[in-house]
Amino acid sequence: MNLEKLDQTSFADFVAYLNDHLSDNGQGSMPYFQPLPRDASRFPPEKEEAFRNGMQIEVSKPGWRRAWVIRDDDGGIVGHVDLRGHPETFTKHRCLLGMGVERKHRGQGLGRELLAHAEQWALMAGVQWVDLQVLSMNTPAIKLYESSGYRKVGEIPNMFLIDGKHHSYTLMAKRLR
Repeated sequence: MNLEKLDQTSFADFVAYLNDHLSDNGQGSMPYFQPLPRDASRFPPEKEEAFRNGMQIEVSKPGWRRAWVIRDDDGGIVGHVDLRGHPETFTKHRCLLGMGVERKHRGQGLGRELLAHAEQWALMAGVQWVDLQVLSMNTPAIKLYESSGYRKVGEIPNMFLIDGKHHSYTLMAKRLR
């Protein structure tokens, strides 16, 4: 397994991986892990464009984003983590985290490896806090975050109405040291 920074040349592979990853959202015994309905669990084109553009923006400028992927020995993407700046003014000391691991590779420690890498990078970039938002029903993710030092700082009950059911949003944060 190889961890590498995501760049423009491999962005199409990344989007294909994300769309495959999102196809698990709310399916079978899988919890919802993105606030998207089952039949629309794809990476939206407007987010794809913002993500791609954000990779070229200087850290600390509005809209910045950085991402890393883990590839298997065949070169396929099996996990990712991304950091992005908050859109609000005066939040340069914080960032938002997103991540995922491909279905066959969950439970192997890749999520913890991705988190550690992103946190180390953030610290070196001068970021003091990493924040995240996770659907409250996604207990496997919440357990991973808690065991990695993230603390619940709030919950928005019934934030989303997806596929006829209400879903709450848990807000978590970690101060980097």
